[in-house]
Amino acid sequence: MSPQAYRYLHKTQSAAAMISHHFDGELIARVYAFLGISSMRGSGRKGAKEVFFKAFRAIKEGKEILLTPDGPRGPRHYMHDGAAALALKSKLPVCIINFTCDHYWQLNSWDRFVIPKPFSNIEFHIKPLNLEGMTLEDAKKYLSAKMLEDTII
Repeated sequence: MSPQAYRYLHKTQSAAAMISHHFDGELIARVYAFLGISSMRGSGRKGAKEVFFKAFRAIKEGKEILLTPDGPRGPRHYMHDGAAALALKSKLPVCIINFTCDHYWQLNSWDRFVIPKPFSNIEFHIKPLNLEGMTLEDAKKYLSAKMLEDTII
C-alpha cells in the first residue's frame, strides 16, 4: 500500500527504493518500476554498504529514498540501522507511511503481511519526523515507536 500512497502524494518526485535481492524483492521492484520508482538492490545482510552509497548518490540527484526498516527477513517490527543512519547522515527528515484497515487477511509469514479485503476502509497515516541531534540508537527507538502507533498487530 505504501508505494501507491507515495506515488499518489508525490506524482512527479523522482524516487528510488531499497529492495532486497530475494525473489520477492524482484516482484516488489517490478511494482515500483510500474509506479515510476527506481530500485537499489541490497539489504543489511547482502550488499548493505553498496546500497547505502547508492542511496547517498540518489539523494544528491534529488531523489527521495523509500525503504522498509525491518528488512527482508525481520525480525518483525525491529528497526535496523538503515533508515535512521541514512536520515542522520544526510540530515534529512524521515516520513513514515503506514496504513490500517477494518477488514484484512493476514499472512502467516515472518512479517504477518496484511492484505486489505475488497471494499474495506483503509486509513493512511503519514508522519514527517526530524531526527536532528539524536544518536543512532535514540533515532531507531523513536522511529520504531512512531511506526508502531498506526500498525495492525
